[in-house]
Amino acid sequence: MMLDTATTVALTTRKLTLAYDGNTVIQGLDLAIPQGRITTLVGPNGCGKSTLLRGLARLLKPQGGTVYLAGEAIAHLPSKTLARRLGILPQSPSAPEGLTVRELVAQGRYPYQNWLQQWSREDELKVEAAIATTHLEAFANRPLDTLSGGQRQRAWIAMALAQDTDILLLDEPTTYLDVAHQIEVLDLLYHLNQSAHRTIVMVLHDLNIAGRYSHHLIALRQGQVLAQGTPAEVITESLVKQVFDLDSRIITDPVSGTPLCIPISQFL
Repeated sequence: MMLDTATTVALTTRKLTLAYDGNTVIQGLDLAIPQGRITTLVGPNGCGKSTLLRGLARLLKPQGGTVYLAGEAIAHLPSKTLARRLGILPQSPSAPEGLTVRELVAQGRYPYQNWLQQWSREDELKVEAAIATTHLEAFANRPLDTLSGGQRQRAWIAMALAQDTDILLLDEPTTYLDVAHQIEVLDLLYHLNQSAHRTIVMVLHDLNIAGRYSHHLIALRQGQVLAQGTPAEVITESLVKQVFDLDSRIITDPVSGTPLCIPISQFL
């Protein structure tokens, strides 16, 4: 499925080719990310999800093709200009030992600093608002490494929020989190999308969680898009077989009403 012609597009790729160490991962990809929606990239390990996310954020230089942000080629945008419009939270980010939550969140304001304008009242307000939005007020002065996994992830998301971009890219934001903390983080992202209309692009491994929290799914295999559309359009038995080489049954999630994939084991 292609996006409806009335849908506003936030990010677009045209014939995008991405490679690591000379090995092509994404080849000639044309893609459109809808604005103001939650889009999730799904697919098997090694299919190019994280590579594509890095390419969209200009962390990986294309071997060919172009990424456009609201119609502008991101390759031509100054770094600080891009950082004010698009934020990325990489997989398993790390911070210096002893860094407090507030100090981490303040790093999100660096794109707004220059030799003429140092730390401002607006910067302070953005940091405090990001801490409040992620419900970290009680932990603001605590070192990041003393927090639980879910609290740390919320702190990193707060840093991205302080960057004050309309688009957030998140690479596996629920990695290493238990189920309760996964829901905590995803509920926060969903709230940010609903309340502030932020465009969110995520990489997730759990197909059922992706289906529950996303408006738009993009299924990748071997660097190519096999399907994209609503969860109901993408999470089908035939597409799960095609994308993951997995037999399954699809039922309706009794809580969310979204598709629920039940894998079929050869033994059970």
